[in-house]
Amino acid sequence: MDNDQNPEGELPTTDLQAMERLRDGYERVRQELGKVIVGQDEVIEQLLIAMFARGHCLLVGVPGLAKTLMIHTLADTLSLSFNRIQFTPDLMPSDITGTEVIQEDKSTGERAFKFLPGPVFANVILADEINRTPPKTQAALLEAMQEHQVTTGGVRRPLPEPFFVLATQNPIEQEGTYPLPEAQLDRFMFNVHVDYPDEEEEFNIVRQTTAQTAVSVETVLTTEDVATLQDIVVKVPVADHVIRYAMQFARLTRKQKGDVPDFIEEFVNWGAGPRASQCLIWGAKARAMLHGRAYVSTEDVAAVAYPTLRHRIITNFNAEAEGITPDEIVRRLTEIIPQDPEQLRRGGKLSEIFKSADAV
Repeated sequence: MDNDQNPEGELPTTDLQAMERLRDGYERVRQELGKVIVGQDEVIEQLLIAMFARGHCLLVGVPGLAKTLMIHTLADTLSLSFNRIQFTPDLMPSDITGTEVIQEDKSTGERAFKFLPGPVFANVILADEINRTPPKTQAALLEAMQEHQVTTGGVRRPLPEPFFVLATQNPIEQEGTYPLPEAQLDRFMFNVHVDYPDEEEEFNIVRQTTAQTAVSVETVLTTEDVATLQDIVVKVPVADHVIRYAMQFARLTRKQKGDVPDFIEEFVNWGAGPRASQCLIWGAKARAMLHGRAYVSTEDVAAVAYPTLRHRIITNFNAEAEGITPDEIVRRLTEIIPQDPEQLRRGGKLSEIFKSADAV
C-alpha cells in the first residue's frame, strides 16, 4: 500500500468515475486555455485547485500578463457566469452587492422597492486591482467570499453556486493604494504569483495576438459538473501523517510558540494560522483529484505550500534587508520537514510528524 494512502476508506465507485471525468476534463481545460493563453500552466493548475476546493485566489502580477483573459476563458470552459469589477477609489459597496430602487407598478400606481443585483452575482468574479479601493468597499466582498451571500436592506441574498472570487494586485505601484489587512488576506486560499513569460512564450504571445485569427473555446464541464466535483473533494481520504505533515508548515512559522528553526526566529514576525493548515489539505485533496488519485500524498501538500503560505507569513526588517521572501521561507521548510516515513528511519528532522506513520 502507498504510504500516503488512507487505509480507513475509499471513494465509492460513482465518485471514482466522476474523478476520472475530472482528470480528463482537466486535460481538456488546459488544451482549451492553450488556444488563448500561452504558458502559465502552474497558474492555471492553482486556479483550478482553488476552484474545486471552494477557495478564492489573489493573483499578484504586473499589468499585461493576461490575467483577465485567463479568468474569463477559464469561466467559459466551465460554463460559469463571469463578471469583472474594476476597483477604484470612488467605488461604493452597493456598486458591488447591488441596491434597492423604488419601482412603480403602472397598473396599480403602487410603489415598492425592487432589488437590482450587483456584479457580485455571478459564478466567477474578477476583482481587478482590489487594493485601489477603500477598506469599506473591500470589506463588501468579505461576506460574499465567506458566506456566499450578501445582505442588503436587511435581507440575505444567496449568491449563485459555485462562487469563486479572483482578486488581482499590481505589485509595482503602491502609492494611493489600500493594502489588504492580514485578516482579509487570510480569506484567500491561494496567493498566485503570475510571472513574466520566458522568451519562447513571449514570442508565441506576440505572434498569436498580432494576427487576424479568431479563437473560440469549447465548454468542457458544466456548472453541475463543477458543483458535483467540489462535493467529491470533501470525500477524498487523507492519512493522519499527511495531515501532520501539512500542519508543520503552519506551526513551524509561529515563533511565539517556540521550538522553531533558526531562520524563522530571524526572519519572521508572524506565522500562519490554523486556516493555512486547512487550506493545505483542501488544496492537496483537489490536486490529487486533478492528477487522478483517490488519496492525498505529502507531495500534494508540498505542491500547494507556496500559494497557500506566501501571504500568511509576515516577514520582518531583517528578511527585507537580506532579500528573504516568504517563498524562501517555505522553500527552507520543505527541506527540513520529511515527506515520508522512510526519511524518519534515516534520521530525518522533526521525526514526531510521523509518529503514527508505522501504523499506515
